[in-house]
Amino acid sequence: MRIAVIGGGPAGLYFAILMKRDFPQHRITVVERNRPDDTFGFGVVFSDQTLETFEAADEPSYRRITDAFAYWDDIEIHHKDGVHRIGGNGFCGCSRRTLLLLLQDRARELGVELEFRREASPEDFPDADLIVGADGINSAIRNRFADHFKPHIDLRPNRFVWLGSTRPLDAFTFFFRERPEGIWIAHCYQYEAGASTWVIETDPETFARSGCGAMSEEETARSLEGVFAAELRGPRLITNRSLWRQFPMMRCERWVKDNIVLLGDAKATAHFSIGSGTKLAMEDSIALHQAFKAGGSVKECLARFEAGRREDVEKTQHAADVSLVWFEHVKRFWHMHPTRFAFGVMTRSKAITWDNLMLREPSFVEKTQRVFAEEAKAAGLPASPDKPPLFQPFRLRGMELANRIVVSPMCQYSAEDGMPTDWHFVHYGARAVGGAGLLFTEMVCPAPDARITPGCAGLWNDAQQAAWARIVRFAKQHGGAKICLQLGHAGRKGATKLMWEGMDQPLPQGGWPLISASALPYFPHSQVPKAMDRADMDRVKAEFVAAAKRGAEAGFDMLELHCAHGYLLASFLSPLTNRRTDEYGGSVENRLRYPLEVFTALRAVWPADRPMSVRISATDWKDGGITDEDTLAIARAFAAAGCDLIDVSTGQTVHDAAPVFGRMYQVPWADMIRNEAGIATMCVGNISTADQANTILAAGRADLVAFARLHLTEPSFAQRAAATYGVKDTPCPVQYYAGKDALLRNTAREVAELMELKRKAKPKSHAVVAPRARDAAE
Repeated sequence: MRIAVIGGGPAGLYFAILMKRDFPQHRITVVERNRPDDTFGFGVVFSDQTLETFEAADEPSYRRITDAFAYWDDIEIHHKDGVHRIGGNGFCGCSRRTLLLLLQDRARELGVELEFRREASPEDFPDADLIVGADGINSAIRNRFADHFKPHIDLRPNRFVWLGSTRPLDAFTFFFRERPEGIWIAHCYQYEAGASTWVIETDPETFARSGCGAMSEEETARSLEGVFAAELRGPRLITNRSLWRQFPMMRCERWVKDNIVLLGDAKATAHFSIGSGTKLAMEDSIALHQAFKAGGSVKECLARFEAGRREDVEKTQHAADVSLVWFEHVKRFWHMHPTRFAFGVMTRSKAITWDNLMLREPSFVEKTQRVFAEEAKAAGLPASPDKPPLFQPFRLRGMELANRIVVSPMCQYSAEDGMPTDWHFVHYGARAVGGAGLLFTEMVCPAPDARITPGCAGLWNDAQQAAWARIVRFAKQHGGAKICLQLGHAGRKGATKLMWEGMDQPLPQGGWPLISASALPYFPHSQVPKAMDRADMDRVKAEFVAAAKRGAEAGFDMLELHCAHGYLLASFLSPLTNRRTDEYGGSVENRLRYPLEVFTALRAVWPADRPMSVRISATDWKDGGITDEDTLAIARAFAAAGCDLIDVSTGQTVHDAAPVFGRMYQVPWADMIRNEAGIATMCVGNISTADQANTILAAGRADLVAFARLHLTEPSFAQRAAATYGVKDTPCPVQYYAGKDALLRNTAREVAELMELKRKAKPKSHAVVAPRARDAAE
């Protein structure tokens, strides 16, 4: 084969090395526009896991990298007066220039042709079987064929600049510094003896106030030396094309065009806050090499590469994206205790969790647990330093929860004319005794025409009230969970089939007239609802009030108003479903008017010592929908009206939304509302483990964690989760004590065995292979 690699960075060189080693008969040329020793930036970072990958891919180049690196095991976080050092991470830093030179040497040894100071394009290689576009973030190849590769670039708001220093560092270090102009962040690491990288980042408002945008490189360095004088301890900052930039989050719909393939930053970027740009590029090279080793034509190999590699790249990008957003919103967390702030830094990308940190640095997790408990105790709660966050108590008004596990509201579609049946009694009874702190009902409708389906439960007559009262009595007599009544009106999403017969699909017969904020059907073939007039508003509000009174008489501990998922009240909140031109449409204040009116009426009749919450869709997952600013305005308005908690969900507003699912995918909005609007939040959405929940709570991203589908198949999830962490006082009916005791015994043994397996599976440390770099750092 004839292979041309355009771009002589780590991705292009590493691919050339691997291919020439295994296919020495191939002619491989790497063309680079710069000189061999030109480099912009300072160091690169690799984790132990990445080094293990490099060792398996090409041991000679791995040895050269590890002989030249500076190794550290710790991450150090400086916030206010707190310094936290967390071990068990395993990273190495290497000079980017050194990395390029050693890869060039390895390539030459194998017979790769290297050409420097030459601009190249695909036409320069008419005889090439394969052309690799490894020409970086500003890829000329990608830009030239943009209509084919279809890059999507999101230029993020924060400003950053790459600088260097001679200040030695023995840990990957984050410095957070507050100044009159705002908050500055320095991401720092040593990459060789006497040389460290300093990536300094700030938000656009701080950047504007600082005047850095009008400064030269040297002026920028001198100004930032003043910002981080205490951290630099004397050494100066060094420039090397140190220009202020905004990070481009970039993805391409396609990576391959004919015999051209994009590698590294040419096809996808990953934010520097997880140190993954060079790692991603070199792992691309490994994957492309493996695709060719598997055999077949160039077309087949390139298709194999893209199909096999894309998921891993997207996972890394997602972690990087979540990480960069955390740094963009660092002001949200500034008020936190330094220990919880540091925990948030460590877990920001979701790659590291509570349990993972317990494996890496148990003392830090134990300190975080103590701080969480101390803060709960300061709020008047009977907290214990021996329990993780998920099992600390929580209070809303006069209602105290034993723990922060919530059984999320889940429609059962099994009522008969709105009447809860034996199914509901068993369903809620089983979960009430399962150990959770709070149990939600499904959406309960205040009138027959408020139902989603004919199977939806209601609370508009005495018989229904009696059925709910029986469920509540059982829950209180036998379980420790408090129970919340969720009231909602289907609006334009009513008169539909049962979920398992066709979710949101209109009933072919037996339906009822629908109402909504505007006369817009959910599907084009759905019933067109009537746009509510004042008489409709008064009637519906009165039905809600009557149902709330019945709920209070039935003994519910808490009331939630459903204003999410495109149902009636949500249809007022979203501009996608509210096209009104009167005082109930237009601005977010107008769109809030009727939902607030209903909430205020409910708050007036609901007992003052019992809390109320509101469920909202924090985004519609569609352009033109609710914005973050809208969401914050909505949360603040409900809080001012007496709401105690925002139950944060997303979407389901319109049928053609495009949600982006993933682990804990709705947590960012719970975080935003909690830390910017200043109201307690409950998060929900693809949260599947107690580990994830502890991580969310300890990082201050929510106050309660709702588990939905998990509770469908495991009603006593809370008991198992408690046993995992050695928590023995989770509420449990006396009839189940023997089972709980066995669970505690067996789980303790299983956890110990699992922790040992995790320790054995941890990537090996590569520190021992770099004595020169280690001695120099010492």
